[in-house]
Amino acid sequence: MHARTIGRSRLLAAVFGVVLAVGGVSAASAAAEPPPPPGANLPFCHPPPQHPRPVILLHGTFENRSNNWQALSPELAFLGYCVYAFDYGANQYTADTWYGLAHVTDSARQLATDVQQVLSQTGASQVDIVGHSQGGMMPRYYLGFLGGAPYVHTLVGLAPSNHGTTADGIGTFAQTEGFAQPLSSGRCDSCYDQLAGSPFMTKLNSIGDTVAGVDYTVIETNKDEVVTPYTSAFLNGANVTNITVQDQCAADSSDHIALASDPIALHDVRNALDPANATPVGCSG
Repeated sequence: MHARTIGRSRLLAAVFGVVLAVGGVSAASAAAEPPPPPGANLPFCHPPPQHPRPVILLHGTFENRSNNWQALSPELAFLGYCVYAFDYGANQYTADTWYGLAHVTDSARQLATDVQQVLSQTGASQVDIVGHSQGGMMPRYYLGFLGGAPYVHTLVGLAPSNHGTTADGIGTFAQTEGFAQPLSSGRCDSCYDQLAGSPFMTKLNSIGDTVAGVDYTVIETNKDEVVTPYTSAFLNGANVTNITVQDQCAADSSDHIALASDPIALHDVRNALDPANATPVGCSG
């Protein structure tokens, strides 16, 4: 979630060699909305034949598009993808840092609007979505209940809260992000939604974990202290690939936050977006 130093020269080239657009396709209206991350929301982007689907990046709870995607966004842009990132889930407690606080259903409706805007801008017929934490789970509501399946080819979740988590997990995350008392006074409606066994989680999974026509990849760390147990991130169903990064590199120490910039996890993301050209994943990412 937080920016990490990116040592690979190709990413530095993407950061400094791409002209960034101000603003983007977000429906959020917070006054101090962060800028998009490097490589995202470029004007007049048209997907090339080798990457015909735009990629929409969705941040997690208590996060924003800028912090969450400092590593992945410029990498995908350098590889030729049209990349879009926006902030969602603003409420009265949103500052320039904390998004993803509204009810997940509201954020999914916002996603539906943004997907259509991206398709209109690029002329593409489908998008791919990569989400971290809530951002990897929330699109499933859009797919299953808001008619989104025809517009999405691939959903990649990094430590997604697919089957909910414990209150301790939410509290740990909020404390890490400096957000006080997330489960009081309606400060974080999505936190309630993401609790294991909540009415939202019950509805989300009542139709099964997947919908027909969409490919799913879940990338998780066994060090996850927010989505607990970490195996609750995984999906069951057709066209699902579940990955634990420590199965690829036992020494990987990435926790929930760090997974969004972990080189091994990002290699898995690249493979999921372009499986025809997938390459082996090693401990160097």
